[in-house]
Amino acid sequence: MSRGEAAVVEQNYGEVFTRRWVVDALLDLTEYKVERDLGGLTLVDPSAGTGAFLLAAVERLLDSAAAHGRGWETLGPAIRAWELQARNATECRQALRSVLVNRGVTPATAADLAEAWVVEGDFLLPDDDLISVGSGTVEADVVVGNPPYIRLEDVPPALAADYRRRWPTMGGRADIYVGFIERSLSILRPEGRVGFICADRWMRNQYGAGLRRLVSGRYSVDAAWVMHDVDAFEAQVSAYPAITVLRRGEQRAVIAADTTADFNPGSATELVKWSQHDNTAEFASTGVAAYRLPHWFPGEESWPTGSPGRLRLIEHLNDHFHPLHDASTGTKVSIGVATGADKVFVTTETDAVEPDRLLPLSMVRDLASGEFQWSGHYLVDPWAPDGKLVELERYPRLKTYLETSGAGIKDRHVAKRSPHAWYRTIDKVDHSLTKRPKLLIQDMRASIHPVLEPGGHYPHHNVYYVVSAKWEMEVLGGLLLSRIAQAFIEAYCVRMRGGTLRFQSQYLKRIRVPSPDSISGDTADALRTAFQRRDVDAATIAAAAAYQIDLQDFDLD
Repeated sequence: MSRGEAAVVEQNYGEVFTRRWVVDALLDLTEYKVERDLGGLTLVDPSAGTGAFLLAAVERLLDSAAAHGRGWETLGPAIRAWELQARNATECRQALRSVLVNRGVTPATAADLAEAWVVEGDFLLPDDDLISVGSGTVEADVVVGNPPYIRLEDVPPALAADYRRRWPTMGGRADIYVGFIERSLSILRPEGRVGFICADRWMRNQYGAGLRRLVSGRYSVDAAWVMHDVDAFEAQVSAYPAITVLRRGEQRAVIAADTTADFNPGSATELVKWSQHDNTAEFASTGVAAYRLPHWFPGEESWPTGSPGRLRLIEHLNDHFHPLHDASTGTKVSIGVATGADKVFVTTETDAVEPDRLLPLSMVRDLASGEFQWSGHYLVDPWAPDGKLVELERYPRLKTYLETSGAGIKDRHVAKRSPHAWYRTIDKVDHSLTKRPKLLIQDMRASIHPVLEPGGHYPHHNVYYVVSAKWEMEVLGGLLLSRIAQAFIEAYCVRMRGGTLRFQSQYLKRIRVPSPDSISGDTADALRTAFQRRDVDAATIAAAAAYQIDLQDFDLD
């Protein structure tokens, strides 16, 4: 048994039991198999609970010892398991003694082994003397388990600070399983493996950036099985679980698997067998589809998610094309102006201030039809073309308008920070942007929806925009309308309730595009026409031609 979700509140650890078939899959994936001389290895379980992973591992260890002629009394260094709760540690040792005695180990030797194997303590506050190898540092060939899923804000502040000091990847609002992964990686011998079932949020969220950077720089991702809907635990939890296997070694091919609620023990066995004994690229069985990716995704930025076909598409495009946001083509992705007080700075009244202090503003509602239809909103603009605030004395109507707004703008943080500039908007206005053609993209939609604003309007902060020095905007609009661009957003972005996606600049920038010069005239015409007609299917076909890919090779349904 091992701890899944938990909360450190008056020692309530919220234990969750891991199903045996999940344990067996992880032991297989980390190569903890009977045919190896397991007695010569060291397996670590960092959060043993009452023994779900440990008991299964010991059964394999005993079978391996018998096959390789090892005496029971030599197995003391083969396993170390940490358990924070005394009650669980005691129960785990009792279960181990029973297993050992039932296999013919003497009661005295069984007691010695159980005592040596189970350490009552905190894995994140290590004592290197607990495993003495070489110069005394902790080393392991396999680390396996289900680490606690505990938010750092639920940990006593002094303890949380100690965790962060020891394990610096626990940044931001990280859960402590991030520290468990870092600590586990740190004790691996060359080619050693970590196999965990735990939440996959660290692969996507900002708090996982440090851990992603560590893994990409020094370790390898061997397997990533997304198991959000799988019945992997004895109790129901909402933890977005995934099986992840990491290795201390050079990055090789990766098994990416996407499962459904139908994934079962038989499917898991088939998937393990295929991943380790078959060189074919694709695999499918009940409740699972998998693909053998040539490599994983580098760096600290969020790792993509999705079906194996989608991941293969993202990997291919990442390898062969440049990002949309690219200085070489003068293409920029950004967000419109934030005012900090829209009730004051956004108006439809044409006589509210001097005419040259009204800047036509493009709003989300202007994009609804797919063709830009201005709703008549203006930005009350306090900025001069040189990027400085205008002098209010030169604009008496603007001065009166802003001063009568009272606390609406003077109580803003940006105003209090710079009292002399109390009437500024949070963001400066770049007046050169106004006249440029822009592709405008609404945040929070189910699908990507680029709309051409031909120039003359400034985007509001709920609207993201794309401008380019080299792209013809309707051709680029056709690419962004396609399901290929949609696949990038779905792979990287945060999903809201009801399937709504966040079309933020950090995700839009990740979209890969071909060079504008590489697109043939016919393909450019097809993209332009598809964009004008808002035809997603035609845009996807034309985009595939631009990328020179076969849509049948990828999952774009």
